[in-house]
Amino acid sequence: MHHLLKAPRGLRSLAARAIVVFSVFTVFSVSAQTPQVPEIAARSYLLLDVTANQILAAKDIDSPVEPASLTKLMTEYLVFDALRSKKIDLKQTFGVSERAWKMPGSRMFIDPKMQVPVEDLIKGMVVQSGNDATMALAEGVGGSAEQFVKMMNEQAKALGMKSTSYKNPEGLTEPGHTTTARDLSILSVRLMNDFPEYMSTSAIKKYRYPGTPAANDTNRNTLLFRDPTVDGLKTGHTNAAGYCIIATAKRDFPNLGAAGAPGSRRLLAIVLGASSENVRANESQKLLNWGYTAYEAVKLFDAGQPVVSPSVWKGKSSTVKIGRPQAIVVAVAAGSAPKVKTQVVRADPLVAPFAKGQSMGTLKVMLGDNPAPVAEVPLVALEAVEEAGILGRAWDSIRLWIK
Repeated sequence: MHHLLKAPRGLRSLAARAIVVFSVFTVFSVSAQTPQVPEIAARSYLLLDVTANQILAAKDIDSPVEPASLTKLMTEYLVFDALRSKKIDLKQTFGVSERAWKMPGSRMFIDPKMQVPVEDLIKGMVVQSGNDATMALAEGVGGSAEQFVKMMNEQAKALGMKSTSYKNPEGLTEPGHTTTARDLSILSVRLMNDFPEYMSTSAIKKYRYPGTPAANDTNRNTLLFRDPTVDGLKTGHTNAAGYCIIATAKRDFPNLGAAGAPGSRRLLAIVLGASSENVRANESQKLLNWGYTAYEAVKLFDAGQPVVSPSVWKGKSSTVKIGRPQAIVVAVAAGSAPKVKTQVVRADPLVAPFAKGQSMGTLKVMLGDNPAPVAEVPLVALEAVEEAGILGRAWDSIRLWIK
């Protein structure tokens, strides 16, 4: 059944804050009135509106690439998971193996004489991109680097990263160590959504461990120093990968929060294979600025707000509220918000019982008379509806038969 909904009055406002799990929305590139993407000097790139969960710009996002130190995002994911499950503790110390000490490339400059707190190893990995810190964490969490790599690949599969294969925890060039821009976006969003309590580490501008070189204290993400709205995530570089960056920004706008309150909108820019550190920063900044100005985010429904409340048969309740636990937000070309139309596609009749969170249909979002959807949002039952008693079910069976 199709139900055409009128656009809410607040459509002219920009979007609500709603950093949602990546799988919540089917990701669409906006097909109607698509703004022209600026020229980006990179092998591949992707700009994701995290709040609306829509790809705004993309080039070769499914082409295999070397991730370089962007690999460390998966190492972060597993370390944060170990912290949450109490397998390790931030104040716990890890020793530094010969293997970790001798890691080439970017380093935290720790050595086998040290016992380093997990909290500092994380900062060494994220802020300084230390391969030695990364190896120490991998060995501490996985028991060995090899076992940790198995955990990385298992987690990649669990997150739906279909084109990723890890060979090491730090990202040094190795045959078969590859990913894609699309997979990196999946990992980045899940990292931010699943472990928000640890993400402030990505925004640290300066850090060094006592006893290590003072000159080695600066985050390699230069956007942190240029743009106050940027708060992560990671850079990477090898000769084979070129200069890479995953940059995310959160900018506040009026009327984006619940019930029209101020809120924020998050974008994520992935730039892979740039020619220099400066170019990767410039191109990712260009993508972020373009995304915020070329597209506006439109909040259609608040978190937990029913999209529709259709009739239910054979239930203790006569209706069921259908929507999403998160705010429903879409990104459209700037100035086109008044043209937004929504359509609910669901089964009919709806026969109880229904569990809270059960899939109940889809909200299609279109612009004007263009039938191609801007986005398709899965809808769920916002409440449980129990099955009615014998008499209620029998009466509704008769009514359904007559209908």
